[in-house]
Amino acid sequence: MVKLTRAKENPILTPSDSSWENMLVFNPGAVMVEDKVYLIYRAMGKNDIKSRLGLAISSDGIHFEREKWPLYSGDGLPDESLGIEDARIVKIDDTYYITCTAVSEDTGAEVANWKGKRPQIALSTTKDFKTFVDYDVIIPHLLGKNASFFPKKMNGEYWLLYRAGLGKTYFAKSTTLVDWQNNTHSVFEQRPGMWDSAKCGVGAPPIETEKGWLLFYHGVDEKNIYRLGIMFLDRNDPTKILYRSPEPIFEPEADYERFGFVPNVVFTCGAIEKDGLYYVYYGAADHVIGVATVEKKLVLNLF
Repeated sequence: MVKLTRAKENPILTPSDSSWENMLVFNPGAVMVEDKVYLIYRAMGKNDIKSRLGLAISSDGIHFEREKWPLYSGDGLPDESLGIEDARIVKIDDTYYITCTAVSEDTGAEVANWKGKRPQIALSTTKDFKTFVDYDVIIPHLLGKNASFFPKKMNGEYWLLYRAGLGKTYFAKSTTLVDWQNNTHSVFEQRPGMWDSAKCGVGAPPIETEKGWLLFYHGVDEKNIYRLGIMFLDRNDPTKILYRSPEPIFEPEADYERFGFVPNVVFTCGAIEKDGLYYVYYGAADHVIGVATVEKKLVLNLF
């Protein structure tokens, strides 16, 4: 059975003295930019408890230098009144596409599953991580999160995976990034009686391999324990599942994963390939950031 191995340096990022991230840092998206690893991570400060996004950069994938100021705060936008969460990053041609969850307050009946919050899918793009094009919410009136692009267009279309409700993950397609066509049947969802029985969704963005599209995804059981698993989707028809972990490949075991702001959580938004390994970056107990690795060849030999 394939398992992720924690880095001995974990946790690799913890809250700092800066007011915007002195309470929590977690749920990082990850991408390779030339020969460096870029993390866009979620941060919260004690003063306003609002989610912002920070940027950290590493040459070795373990030791990170972070920017002093938030990369993005979402201040002043109604759809982001409660913050911006959980960035996922892919590169298509020469542009990086960053999907996030924009969160605002809503007590309407249609958001019962979201505990009074209105989560929507927001998009920004950049070529250099210095200037950004902000699309704000890209699918109006859709409540959803855990959204990620595939890292290439297919048949001239952008493909997006996202979660709606507690555990059903769907596709949406667009040629313009403005008008989206949603599929009506879920690609994957919870599995009763298993480790992902209560909730599940996209973790890191899809990684293209010779065996199919690799997903490191998250699942939650009835005891609210967050774990990680592996899924492969067909390269030509990503609506078809080729493999799905019967058992988790990673679960909360270390103290920093078991105890924190939300206990018993390992949650990934980003994974990269480097030196024959997959580096999976994750939020631990919604409080700090860790990384775990697995050999690529072991993952590709799962089926």
